[in-house]
Amino acid sequence: MSHQTDVSVILVNWNGCALLERALGALFTTTHKVAMQVIVVDNASSDGSVAMVRQQFPQTTLLVNSKNVGFARANNQALELVEGRYILLLNTDAFVHEGTVDGMVAFMDAHPDAGSVGCRLYYEDGTLQRSCFAFPTLATELWSALFLDRLFSKSSYFGKYQMTYWDMNDTRSVDSLMGACLMVRSDVIRRIGLFDEQFFMYSEEIDLCYRIQKEGLKNYYFPQVSAIHLWGGSSRRIRRESFLRLYQSRVKFFRKHYGEEVVKRYKTVLHFSAFMRISLGMILFFVQRRDDMREIVRDYGSLLCLVRVF
Repeated sequence: MSHQTDVSVILVNWNGCALLERALGALFTTTHKVAMQVIVVDNASSDGSVAMVRQQFPQTTLLVNSKNVGFARANNQALELVEGRYILLLNTDAFVHEGTVDGMVAFMDAHPDAGSVGCRLYYEDGTLQRSCFAFPTLATELWSALFLDRLFSKSSYFGKYQMTYWDMNDTRSVDSLMGACLMVRSDVIRRIGLFDEQFFMYSEEIDLCYRIQKEGLKNYYFPQVSAIHLWGGSSRRIRRESFLRLYQSRVKFFRKHYGEEVVKRYKTVLHFSAFMRISLGMILFFVQRRDDMREIVRDYGSLLCLVRVF
């Protein structure tokens, strides 16, 4: 590993040419103080993404897959090439602000107990995006199924998972950070291993943060630097598939870290949650003629059919 490279930035792309162009542009124009290696992994895009990177950002290392191998596997391909002391996992729909990468590197240098750090995230319209979470448990999933996390969002008990009781204005150690703009130590990755490829997409960053904590290090939220995160990016085009993969990955996380007996109880919670949302969605559709409820009913109907095989 070269000691001259401070941070290796990894972006995984699938048919997100315009987003990738914006993300790379923001990255190169806002980072000034640190030496940076940038790696783009393209998962068989058909929208001109590869040609765009080669033409506009020739300073990047570009890996081109012949098929979509998933987010975790694509990141692992890039992780084998990193030269930096730190690794920044950056989504193609995340656009860093001035000094964000520089600031995250400085934070990691100043906090040897930090295994990872995440910045403040905003939606495109400038509103705050919640990006810190407690590790999911049966209790947090049940509160969500019963809508208690929304009814009592300011409660540290019912609002625990999304930490909605906290204004997110101060630096603090948290369980898990959203992977949209997440920096980790390279030497930690060498100790705990790369992304678990059983997570095709979703929950891979929760699993990573969980393993970082088990290693005795902390995951920090650092709001003094920031980025815009659109949330969804390429996955919007496969909305229902992404919805189902979200829960499938959550089941895999429970199975890996909590065991099969907890998974059985979690599937019961998912069945209950699906029934609740299907029933409510049908009522709202027929009474208020809300067309958006039609898709919700279909989504949770699909979940109800598939959860037993997750």
